[in-house]
Amino acid sequence: MKKYLFLLFAGLNITCYAQNTASIVISNDSKLTISKHIYGQFAEHLGHGIYGGFWVDKSLPVAKQDRIRLDVVAALKKIKIPNLRWPGGCFADEYHWRDGIGPSAQRPRMVNTNWGGTTEDNSFGTHEFLKLCELLGCEPYIAANVGSGTVEEMSKWIEYVNSNSTSTVAQLRKQNGHPDPYKVTFWGIGNESWGCGGNMTPEFYADQFKRYASFAKNYPGAPLKKIASGPNSDDYNWTEVIMKNIPDWMMWGISLHYYTVPTGDWGHKGSATAFSEKEYFNTMVNCLKMEELVNKHSAIMDKYDPKKKVALVVDEWGVWTDVEPGTNPGFLYQQNSLRDALIAATTLNIFNNHCDRVRAAALAQTINVLQSLILTDKDKMLLTPTYHVFDMYKVHQDAKYLPIQLNSPDYTVDGKTISAINVSASQDASGKVHISLANLDIHNDITITTSLKDIKWKSVTGQILTSANITDVNTFQQPDKLHLANFTGAKKDGDKLVVIIPAKSVVTLELE
Repeated sequence: MKKYLFLLFAGLNITCYAQNTASIVISNDSKLTISKHIYGQFAEHLGHGIYGGFWVDKSLPVAKQDRIRLDVVAALKKIKIPNLRWPGGCFADEYHWRDGIGPSAQRPRMVNTNWGGTTEDNSFGTHEFLKLCELLGCEPYIAANVGSGTVEEMSKWIEYVNSNSTSTVAQLRKQNGHPDPYKVTFWGIGNESWGCGGNMTPEFYADQFKRYASFAKNYPGAPLKKIASGPNSDDYNWTEVIMKNIPDWMMWGISLHYYTVPTGDWGHKGSATAFSEKEYFNTMVNCLKMEELVNKHSAIMDKYDPKKKVALVVDEWGVWTDVEPGTNPGFLYQQNSLRDALIAATTLNIFNNHCDRVRAAALAQTINVLQSLILTDKDKMLLTPTYHVFDMYKVHQDAKYLPIQLNSPDYTVDGKTISAINVSASQDASGKVHISLANLDIHNDITITTSLKDIKWKSVTGQILTSANITDVNTFQQPDKLHLANFTGAKKDGDKLVVIIPAKSVVTLELE
């Protein structure tokens, strides 16, 4: 909020501009941990997310293991992705796992009715996905088919993946090349059961969950984390019914799906690259709704689960725009701008600050789909601004949460106002403190004075992500237009930390 001081001097009106300022108080009195699983990713059989993204043609001149693209693997390992959700999404509830095992040439083909009507050859199936997770060093998160599948089918999939017995199903896995069980613990019991996963009522789904979950068995070394299909956005009744009807011991978590649609209109969502300040501002208003959703769904969960045993799992989130002109509308391919980076930083700050309940999440999606980390074009690959935010924020994974009191100036457009600054902080096992800040104001630098209670520190360093324009993107012609840079706008002033954060930027500081 710009503050103006009007003075009358020698008959002249003089306007003095006071610098935008914010204040932060960071405490060290929390026993909470920011789960690394908040930084999860999502890979659905959609567009070029799997095929042409992770899983490429044998003739493509890039380093591969089988058909898994290794430069993609290296990039994701660098940001320490903790889990990867697969095979969907809407695709999960038409996917039958037996179609994706055994010799590739013998696997049946199917039509992907949800995404573009393309032919799915099932060459990327259970073993390929779990090999990818092994290469990434992340935990698999499998979404089971409840919409068009059966209890027996899901139960046998879990047995196939996790059992070390001499059962026919476990032996089949061994025959297909993996003698040891994979020990997959994260399992989604359906996906978007209110919509593409079956158009169910919450009462019907709650009964289905209990039925399916009863036959989702634990095998040695693989206690299941069963995740219920939760609400769409602000459907608070869905959460109420699920929490009321499913006992907390039966589910590890309940999902929440919310997408930031720039216009708020699903029929015309808005461009990923051509937008005005007003459109940018409205996008950030819609992004910040995540705070309200987490608060309200958590309050309902608290009523039935006061000890917070059940996690809120935001396993689909991100910005959803109109597809890039000239691309298949069913492939959901969009560019990734500085605006997207600010959405990612803001959302992750919200999750970090609600780590008592939000204990897992998944950005939609990892490659070439929606708000992706990576874009590819044949042998070319680039890292998006959103990728760089995840690179900056990886320091918060499994770190001690530090509570924050924030006093921020406003950012106002057309009479509407949001907080210009949002922030989260943590302390890692070595004692280093990390503070991540987003300045949503595209015009004004903001000076932030921070007090750190009971935290001793001597020096500060940092990284910044910003660009000249909020619409700037990385392209295959200019893949590094937006990149991380050293940040020198922070200093120690007595026992205070003083930061001048530039307009439209994301900054992560390290204090030691």
